[in-house]
Amino acid sequence: MRNILEKTLLGAAGLALSAGLAFAGPYDEYKGTTLVVNFPAHPHYDAVRKVLPEFTKETGINVEVDQLQYLKMRERQTLELTKRKGDYDLIAYVVFSKADYVFADQLENLARFFMNPKLADPSYDPDDLVTGYLENIGIAGGKKGYLPGPTGSLFGIPYGSETSVLGYRKDIFEKHNLKVPETYDELLKLACEIPKLEPGMGGVSSRAASGHQASHAFLLHLAPLGGRVLDDNWNPIINNEAGVKAAEALKTIVDCGPEGATSFAFGEALNSFLQGKTAMYLDTTVVAGQINDPNKSKVVGKVAWALHPEGVRRGSQTGGFGIGIPKNAQNKEAAFLLMQWLTSKKGDKLVALAGGNPSRFSTHEDPDVVAKFPHMPVFGEALKYADPDWRPIIPVWGKINADLGTALSKVLTENLDIQEALDGVAKRAKDTLMEAGYYTWQ
Repeated sequence: MRNILEKTLLGAAGLALSAGLAFAGPYDEYKGTTLVVNFPAHPHYDAVRKVLPEFTKETGINVEVDQLQYLKMRERQTLELTKRKGDYDLIAYVVFSKADYVFADQLENLARFFMNPKLADPSYDPDDLVTGYLENIGIAGGKKGYLPGPTGSLFGIPYGSETSVLGYRKDIFEKHNLKVPETYDELLKLACEIPKLEPGMGGVSSRAASGHQASHAFLLHLAPLGGRVLDDNWNPIINNEAGVKAAEALKTIVDCGPEGATSFAFGEALNSFLQGKTAMYLDTTVVAGQINDPNKSKVVGKVAWALHPEGVRRGSQTGGFGIGIPKNAQNKEAAFLLMQWLTSKKGDKLVALAGGNPSRFSTHEDPDVVAKFPHMPVFGEALKYADPDWRPIIPVWGKINADLGTALSKVLTENLDIQEALDGVAKRAKDTLMEAGYYTWQ
């Protein structure tokens, strides 16, 4: 009797296995689900759209993409995230939106998804995600409220993130036997030497337009030159010696830059380099694809890459986008599966090969990726120095940032004294922080 019972049970188990009932796949429950995602109009997310059909083929989960210019994306999200039931299952957010969304309790803490064995892929390897990106874009609630620490939590995964690197015209450098700058002293010297060697060519292409653009350019230099916007007690220190040196560096770069440099936003600075009007470009990695696009660039095959020069330390920027699950999303578990797939080693490689920005260290070293994009190892090396605190990601940063950019523009265009300009920014920032309650415990 016992043998008969065992055979019966084993037979039933075999039937269950053959019918796929015993061990359902991780996507089975969600097949046929349609996710609505909100992405920015951005080269990385253009690449993402190319690989989404592979996700649907593998999982049976459909994805509809609402793709908007990133400022319009933020406006749409501000409305959507306040609804009782939102239309978006997964959103991309620009890094400085992290503080606002987390503070308003509008993003899911991802811990419960990564704790769920039915959802979390054990081969995901979170240690392979670029550390600076993860800390800058994904974590909130730790040190200073926006950095890692014992009280920090994960609310998003970096995706479409970027750091700063130095692009340079290798043909110009070879022609004049120039050494690629490794330090700020070397960079600033070359910035003003190149226009003498190549009349009509600027040294470094940089943003400088009033507001966010000038502020961004200044902050690129502040971290490696040893500065910070705020200290650990929220006191503005942007006007100390390091801040002055960063502003001086920006002014030197703009003064020795191409014609019209004081009005350059991101697009104009990049176009100047693409059109061969500057010999160096110090800014985001996201431009690499355009530099090698013959439809946009006159310098295809003439550009090489190096690390962001060292000041008192290495410190390249961290920025760009992350992806998170809204609190009011209607398909959260399926959205997590999409997030996990996109940022997995497989997904990251697929997006990189389609022209996106990798979020993993391993993707920068992958032989297939490197064969197609030889600059990837340099970008991967630069990411070891990506600084998650190169700017403060706090709700009042937008106001401080705009004021900083306006003051710096006056330095660049009206020769306003640097110390006077930064002292004014520090004083107004102190007032803004006080009004927001940052000194309650002092």
